[in-house]
Amino acid sequence: MSDRITLTGVRGIGHHGVFAHERRDGQPFVVDVEIEADLAGAAGSDDVADTVNYGEIGASVLARIEGEPVDLIETLAARIAGDVLGHRLVDVATVTVHKPQAPVGVEFGDVSVSVTRDRAPVPVVIALGANLGHVEETLEAALAALAACPGLSGVRASRWFETEPIGGPDQPAYLNLVATALTRWSAPRLLRALHAIEADHGRVREVRWGARTLDLDLIQYGEPGSPDEWLAIGPELTLPHPRAHERAFVLVPWHDVAPSASLRLGAGGAVVTLASVVADLDTSGVRMLGPSDGRGHR
Repeated sequence: MSDRITLTGVRGIGHHGVFAHERRDGQPFVVDVEIEADLAGAAGSDDVADTVNYGEIGASVLARIEGEPVDLIETLAARIAGDVLGHRLVDVATVTVHKPQAPVGVEFGDVSVSVTRDRAPVPVVIALGANLGHVEETLEAALAALAACPGLSGVRASRWFETEPIGGPDQPAYLNLVATALTRWSAPRLLRALHAIEADHGRVREVRWGARTLDLDLIQYGEPGSPDEWLAIGPELTLPHPRAHERAFVLVPWHDVAPSASLRLGAGGAVVTLASVVADLDTSGVRMLGPSDGRGHR
């Protein structure tokens, strides 16, 4: 269950309706908005930048009430929901539009319409790796957890690759693969879900670049250069992943599952084809380990 912000009773005079007198004279409209979002970051940071600014939401609602007339409050509610979903931390918006003076023809207390809209699905890239414990079993379980995650759909996995560790202390070779999927969750919410899967498999974050039972990295969120691309630089979330474009153990499996993909070369970098980057890589430390059924199963 995610967190919620509720804004009720935003009032204004609008000219919405199918009758001429409604368009001419106007009447009161009242709007309630319920937002589903991940507010854990804001709770920890106490920073308004990590939450949904409900003052901005209220202003956009009022602008719709007082703005271009529409015939139906169903239309008005849907347009407000679309505006709310434009705030990138919002995953789901439920909007209720009340029209207390609607020309119904009988005595009534209120008439309202409620609509619920989800964030449009966005493509994401997730890298998986492990080199401690029962590695194959752990990666199989992690893939199953991704497939079962309510915020993901269409999970597809590369073949498995054995890779040499980069940096850090002496440690065993890794097994790596990359999964692509669609998500309706914001990037911070999805990242927290990935961390929860890691924790379920005993992951601790003590030694940088050290051995680990499971590593799940959010590599890319959205198509590079498109409106849905999530760009961020911060202590909790950096997108695209700052070093992924240099790492064969990410790029080779990614190319295996999505050969026509594009990527951004770090924050603020150019957008290029994945194939062109892989072509210039030193892949001597990456070895494919057999076929896959498309779900990462060998």
